[in-house]
Amino acid sequence: MTDSMFPVSDDGAVRTLTIDNPTRRNAIPADQWAALAEALESFENSDARVLVVTGSGEDFCSGLDVGSSPSEGGVAASYRSMADVSNAARALHATSKPTIAAVDGVAAGAGMNLALGCDILLASDRARFTEVFVRRGLTVDFGGTWLLPRRIGLARAKELALSGRILSAQEAFEYGIASRVLPHEELHGEAAALGADLAVGAPLAQRFIKAGLDRSFEMSFEEALAYEAQAQAILLTSADAADGLISFREKRPPEFKGR
Repeated sequence: MTDSMFPVSDDGAVRTLTIDNPTRRNAIPADQWAALAEALESFENSDARVLVVTGSGEDFCSGLDVGSSPSEGGVAASYRSMADVSNAARALHATSKPTIAAVDGVAAGAGMNLALGCDILLASDRARFTEVFVRRGLTVDFGGTWLLPRRIGLARAKELALSGRILSAQEAFEYGIASRVLPHEELHGEAAALGADLAVGAPLAQRFIKAGLDRSFEMSFEEALAYEAQAQAILLTSADAADGLISFREKRPPEFKGR
């Protein structure tokens, strides 16, 4: 389906995408970001309902493999190279279905922001997070400028981005980056279980919920109420909502089809 650096596997309605470059702590070379965008777009267009993103071996992703970036061509060449990074971030942000980051070991730079871009982040007890860019003379990318303050607030975002300091898994939990911290040997099992739990949810409802929450910082309260009214009016006419009511009356699990 995609380049072998991003193998995917499906278990029922849950798709797992693995960043597979363990000898480089799953750093992503400059010429591989387009393949990541393709993998994310393929998930969006597939029948899979949930995506789990994880890394091969003992790390999540150490971001861009800086040594693979263009060494000639100046600013113009570097800017063209960054377009693929931005497109991958855009593909993740545009995904309408639930996404889970299962973070073990290092999540650095664009790797941290890839994890932040997922809807739910599960961290192992040995996970470490850093917006390392400033220590390389670089600025934040992969959407971190937008994502980080929305996840942890502007003051903490500035502290992490301007210092590049490393957060432990427990600190990431306390900051609101990780929703749970798990023993590392339980991480992937818990991610799979959460994915399976999300996959039985109503796809149309999840799409509207996700879109509304993603827009919440840009909406006034009145705009949020208007969005909820419009979305609910659409969902109330759906087959999924009808089955949700019938299944409740019949005391059986609903069978949501996304219609």
